[in-house]
Amino acid sequence: MAATMTGEQPGPRQTRPGLVRALRDRFGHLVRELSKFATVGGIAFLIDFALFNYLTTARGVEQITAKTISTVIAATFAFLGNRFWTWRHRQRNNPAREYALFFFFNAVGLGIAVACLAVSRYGLGSIWPAVFQTQLADNIASFVVGTGLGTLFRFWSYRRFVFVEAGSQPVPQGEHDRDYGA
Repeated sequence: MAATMTGEQPGPRQTRPGLVRALRDRFGHLVRELSKFATVGGIAFLIDFALFNYLTTARGVEQITAKTISTVIAATFAFLGNRFWTWRHRQRNNPAREYALFFFFNAVGLGIAVACLAVSRYGLGSIWPAVFQTQLADNIASFVVGTGLGTLFRFWSYRRFVFVEAGSQPVPQGEHDRDYGA
């Protein structure tokens, strides 16, 4: 109680700024990359969403075909945005390799989204067609569930295999890290 009367802060509160700084130093680059990835992905999502709905409603294209077309176009945008903005600081020694891997992992992400759509429309839709064979169900299965799962996979795979760093950089560690919690 004497410490609070003199205006001094208790011990754990003194480590908070150090802990926040250490977390920012350790994970700040990841948060920045994730924010840029989310921005590019958000725009690509809008392209994918708008094109899918246009193709299925205005043009009468079958859902799986429309999803494939809309995803390929959105992925092309995403490649350019991620290469030249999100991970522009990373080495560019083999653009053909990056491009091929990006579209390979996008194909896997597309497979995840299409599988979610197919399970909803054709699997669950055969049981409850009034619920699962609707535009709303197609959008939820494809864009909420499929895109959500596909995005997690894409971020991990792009960061790990496509836009790789030239070498691993040591993570800065402060002196307070070893004393934290003791």
